[in-house]
Amino acid sequence: MSNHGKKYLEAAKLVEPGKPYAPKEAIDLVRKTSYTKFDATVELHLRMGVDPRHADQMVRGVALLPNGLGKTVRVLVFAQGEAAKIAEDAGADFVGSDDLIKKIEGGWFDFDVAIATPDMMGKVGKLGKLLGRRGLMPNPKSGTIVNQPDLPRAIRDARKGRVEFRVDKTSLIHVPIGKVSFDEEKLLENLATLIDAVQKAKPSGAKGQYVRNATITATMGPGVKLDLPQTLSLAAAA
Repeated sequence: MSNHGKKYLEAAKLVEPGKPYAPKEAIDLVRKTSYTKFDATVELHLRMGVDPRHADQMVRGVALLPNGLGKTVRVLVFAQGEAAKIAEDAGADFVGSDDLIKKIEGGWFDFDVAIATPDMMGKVGKLGKLLGRRGLMPNPKSGTIVNQPDLPRAIRDARKGRVEFRVDKTSLIHVPIGKVSFDEEKLLENLATLIDAVQKAKPSGAKGQYVRNATITATMGPGVKLDLPQTLSLAAAA
């Protein structure tokens, strides 16, 4: 705690260390303990009972949050020909082929979601290292490699609160569920939708306790431990 600033320490006093809070109470606390001048992001952190080094224990999926993320999502689409026209008509912010690939190779990353048609992946593949480390690489499992007729839906989903989650090498999942400015019910609905998606993404190789603990926090704020049984039960209501 000594490495934290005065505002953090004051906020942390409102949270009882180690105490698991019911989801509604936890969300209320996260909103109360957010002290930033900007509209902080509320994040969910899950410790999973899987070993991501094994392919059959990798947890990965997508959730469409009913109340969005409270930010403007910039959508890029790798497409050409008729598919490019469809993407433009559907409202994609950036549409292109070799021109966009060249810009990205030059260090441009002013977008939040990248979508591609299957025929473009031969070219897009060479951006794997650049896009992969930022979580922007189109992937069929995350619904970002789509056929031409599905482009409008994919672009629409990306805009309205589509989030991708993936367990990292330390068996943790970190994912945003909205903004501090959201009311309690909106954050609770987003949390329920995400928990439901994580439950449905349980891999075949997962043994024992799948989700071991859950915490929510606002940007730069203290973590609030969630009561795990109550949190997991939200999936049934999603």
